[in-house]
Amino acid sequence: MEADGREFPRIVVHTPGLDGSRRVTEGDRVLGIAYHLDDVVEILRQADVDLDAIEVEESDIIEWQGGGPDDWPGLSEHHGHPGPTDG
Repeated sequence: MEADGREFPRIVVHTPGLDGSRRVTEGDRVLGIAYHLDDVVEILRQADVDLDAIEVEESDIIEWQGGGPDDWPGLSEHHGHPGPTDG
């Protein structure tokens, strides 16, 4: 896919799993597992996607399955995201 003469990969952020995590893939290659939009940005950065040229939340090269960039069910004390503790 091209935009402004540059070629971009086709990225899929998959439907959330039971724990709220979402696989991020490029074709058959798993780029990483995201628990939040910030994770998607970091996964794409590590995959050398030119983030200056795209808007992650609205880009045509990113397909959001099972919900958009604001849909992260299961966010809680899981996945290293600490929740409130009783003192």
